[in-house]
Amino acid sequence: MGKRIGLIGASGMVGREMMRVLLEHGYGDWELLPAASERSSGRTVRYGSGERAMLSVKELLASRPDYVLNATEAEVALEWGPRFAAEGVYFIDNSSAWRMADGVPLVVPEINARRLARGKYIVANPNCSTIQLVMVLAPLHAANPIRRVHVSTYQAVSGSGVKGLRQMEQERLGEPVEEPAYGYRIDQNCIAQCDSFQENGYTKEEMKVANETRKILEIPDLLISATAVRVPVRRGHSEAVSIEFTRPISVGEVREILGSSAGVVLVDEPGKGAVPTALESEGHDEVYVGRIREDLAVPGIGINLWVVSDNLRKGAATNAVQILDSVVSLCACAAG
Repeated sequence: MGKRIGLIGASGMVGREMMRVLLEHGYGDWELLPAASERSSGRTVRYGSGERAMLSVKELLASRPDYVLNATEAEVALEWGPRFAAEGVYFIDNSSAWRMADGVPLVVPEINARRLARGKYIVANPNCSTIQLVMVLAPLHAANPIRRVHVSTYQAVSGSGVKGLRQMEQERLGEPVEEPAYGYRIDQNCIAQCDSFQENGYTKEEMKVANETRKILEIPDLLISATAVRVPVRRGHSEAVSIEFTRPISVGEVREILGSSAGVVLVDEPGKGAVPTALESEGHDEVYVGRIREDLAVPGIGINLWVVSDNLRKGAATNAVQILDSVVSLCACAAG
């Protein structure tokens, strides 16, 4: 009997991207069980060359899939993740629900796939901005311990889902905005607020980046501060990152380390017009890095750089499917 993958939120933006990535990763001959809310049950989604009928989450649980990808909100993950786990089904969650929970692996496979284990059935997919950041920080930290990080993120409207895209498009066309995602105009504007503000003056998004980075890198006392900005870009998050190291480090060393890091691509010839851009990252799985230079505020031990990645691919769907790849391999090894 073939393996079966459940996908909760299959009709959403991230869910549709997950289906594309599943096919790219060779899961076309596995049975896909798409699921959504009760009101979407019975509708169909296209997967490969065929149509698949949508199940409710309750029906998906009763179908006993081997693995589940969740592309919906935290409330769904909190309610249903433990139910699937109780049935021995791996639940790979793209929401924020389980990321900081003790005992739940928060995984970027190129960095910490070793945290996956048999019997740890709930696995968290990190925040999109966190993923591209740690893809750069992890190999650098392994070579020279990082002391401090400042990051400013410039996040595409697709990070807010269909509502974010629709608001920008309606504003751009001069149409009335129905159900705006933001309290400000986003077209031709930048909004220094991603998610709601907390008592410490930071937004939820900014604290996600800080706390998730500490957990993934296993540096609980890492000094890290973030500013998250929403920008009028359809797709692709960009980050300005300043890193202070424990020991002296050169621009050449940083280029050498990142140039040999899996999943990272150097685009760092600004004199020739080669710098990473959000537009050029769209549809790709890699994390692009450029503008590598000494941080003049902390000469000798500081580096500034620019990091870009497709927030729907590596920032969500691709990383989740890479986790699935790792879990499938883990289970195959255990069975063998």
